[in-house]
Amino acid sequence: MSKYVIQGNNKLSGEVEIAGAKNHALKILPATMLTKQICIIDNVPDIEDVKIMLAIMTKLGSKIKKLGTNSYEINNAQIKNWEIDDLLARRLRTSILFIAPLLARLQKAILPHPGGCVIGKRPINLFIDGFANFGVRIKFHHDHYSLQAKKMVGAQIIFPQVSHTGTESMIMAAVLARGETKIINAACEPEVVALCDMLVKMGAKIIGSGTPEITIGGVNELQGVRYQVIPDRLEMGSFIILAALNKGQITLKNCQPNLLTIPISLWQKIGVKMTIKKNDIIVYGSPKPLQAINIITHEYPGFPTDLQAPMTVLLTQSQGLSMVHETIYESRLYYTDMLNRMGANIILCDPHRIIIQGPTKLQGKKVESPDLRAGIAMLIAASIAVGTSEIDNIYQIERGYQNLVPRLQKLGLKINKID
Repeated sequence: MSKYVIQGNNKLSGEVEIAGAKNHALKILPATMLTKQICIIDNVPDIEDVKIMLAIMTKLGSKIKKLGTNSYEINNAQIKNWEIDDLLARRLRTSILFIAPLLARLQKAILPHPGGCVIGKRPINLFIDGFANFGVRIKFHHDHYSLQAKKMVGAQIIFPQVSHTGTESMIMAAVLARGETKIINAACEPEVVALCDMLVKMGAKIIGSGTPEITIGGVNELQGVRYQVIPDRLEMGSFIILAALNKGQITLKNCQPNLLTIPISLWQKIGVKMTIKKNDIIVYGSPKPLQAINIITHEYPGFPTDLQAPMTVLLTQSQGLSMVHETIYESRLYYTDMLNRMGANIILCDPHRIIIQGPTKLQGKKVESPDLRAGIAMLIAASIAVGTSEIDNIYQIERGYQNLVPRLQKLGLKINKID
C-alpha cells in the first residue's frame, strides 16, 4: 500500500495553483447526462473520485474524450444502462447523483448503497424521501435500491436539515420534471450555485440558487454546454493553513477568496497575515504563535466541516485554549488521537467537541489517513513536525487533492510517495 514519507520542519515558499473543486466536478459530471447534446467540462481536478465518476458514466454508456489534462468532452446521447456499477458506487457517495439523470432519461435506476468517507452516520433517507415526492416508485432490496418513474412531477421538497448533495440531487430531478418544484431549506454552498448556473446555461429555469429556497420550473429538454469547474475552496483553505504554519511565503493562484469569506476573517483575526487579491492570496508564515479561538462548524457560509481537521492542526500551534465544535457530522474527531501521538494536547470531550491547548511541538510519527480531510490534516501536521513522518492509506487523500506530491515538493516540502 502506498504511503507518504515526509521530513518536516522546513521553510516553504513559492506559488501553488488551486485545482478545480472536487465537490463541484462530482456534481456537474452526472448533470451532463440530463442532455443528449455534447458537453465540455474544463478545470476538472485529476483526482481519484473524478476517475471513479467517469468510470461509472462510461459503464452507463457515456462517450468521454479527454481534451487536455483537465478538460473532457462528454457525449451522453447513447445512454442505455440504468444500473449503476456496484463496485464503483460503493467507493463513492456521490454515485447517488446519477439517480436523477437516469430517471429523467431512462425512467428507471438501480443504485447500490453508496460509499465515500467513513465520518459518522450519513443516511440516504433524504434522497429516497425526496424522489418519492417526485412520484418515483422505490423498492429496497437486500443490497440496492430500484427506482422507477414514467415522468417525474414537480413537488415541494422540505429538508429537515441542510444537505449539500441532497439539494443538488433534487435540483437535477426538478429541471426536467413536469411542473414547478420548490426546495425549502436548500444548501447555499458555492458548488450548488455553480451547478445551478451551468443548468441555467443549458436551458433550465431556476430561481433562488444560493438561498435557502429554490424554485425550479421543469422544461422539456436541456442543451449542451461548455462549463468550467470553480476553484476548490477546501483545497484553498488547506493551503492557507499549510502556509500559515510554515515560515515562508506562499502565493495561491487561480482562487476565488470570496468563497472563503468567514474562514479568512477568522484566520486573520488570530494573526494569519495575508494579502488578498481578486484571484490570488499571498500567505505569510508567522514566526510567532497565533491566537487561540473557538470554532463551530456550520453550513455555508459558516466555517466548513471539511476544514475542521486542518484547522485543528493550526490550533495546536496557537497560544492558549481553543475549542472546536463539529456540528455537521458525528465521530469526525477521532483523528485527534494521532495528533496527540505526535505531541499535540487535545482533549476529546464528546463525539462533537474537542479542546486544544497550544502551542505544542509536534514530532514525526507513523500515522494514517482515516478519511480525506483528516488525511490532509495529518500531512499538514507532518510538514511542521520535527523528524520524519509516514502517512499510510493515502488513497483517501488522493481522492480529493490532485498531483499533491509534486506541488508540495515545488514549495520545498520534503515529501515522497512510496509505493
